[in-house]
Amino acid sequence: MSDASTGPGESGADRQPIWARPERGSRGPTPGHNRDDIVAAAIALADAQGIGAVSMRALATALGTSAGSLYRYLSSRDDLLDLMTDRAAGELRPYPESDGDWLDTMLLLARRQLALYRRHPWLVDVNHRASGVGPQSLAWFDNCLRVLEPIPCAATAKFEAIAMMTGVVSLFARSEATAQPVTFAGLDLTAYPHLVAAFTRPTVPAPGTDLFERTLRSLLTGLLAAEPAD
Repeated sequence: MSDASTGPGESGADRQPIWARPERGSRGPTPGHNRDDIVAAAIALADAQGIGAVSMRALATALGTSAGSLYRYLSSRDDLLDLMTDRAAGELRPYPESDGDWLDTMLLLARRQLALYRRHPWLVDVNHRASGVGPQSLAWFDNCLRVLEPIPCAATAKFEAIAMMTGVVSLFARSEATAQPVTFAGLDLTAYPHLVAAFTRPTVPAPGTDLFERTLRSLLTGLLAAEPAD
């Protein structure tokens, strides 16, 4: 079998979610692996070599089996990516208790999410896949809504705020992974006086905060503080 994103006779549009299927078919030889083992091996491979290295063939090699045998547990690589994404989301547990300050609790959740992306850099490349929203991801969203429950604003605004928070976390994680020092060596900056001034007289950030926190505080407060309830 190939490493195509969907299995034989299956299209992405009509693919049944992996969460709705049994772990393996009832026929065939006694299983030598289980879904948890396969997902753990795939995550280890992605952590070490990047998500591009995760193919059914490479995973089979890591497990000491054949690629064909993995299709007893998964119908496609998409299934594998979905399971990996949701397994990683489970690392966000246990969720912190809210101390009454929803903003501080959301910032803590965002920092945990950023730490998760630092542990698993490949997540920023797959977390946009709608099919990857499984039980652990749903539990995380549910917890965010619990934290935001005291805010008298529309549910749609809360969903938007959670999505935007995740987007900011992904942006910071990706920026950290690809950051390169800015250098203007060999360039004549005479024609760019404002750029020169900005780099020679940088603005001092507010004490006790960093860009990540300032961004999220402004974003969440702006989206939620003045929204009317349903």
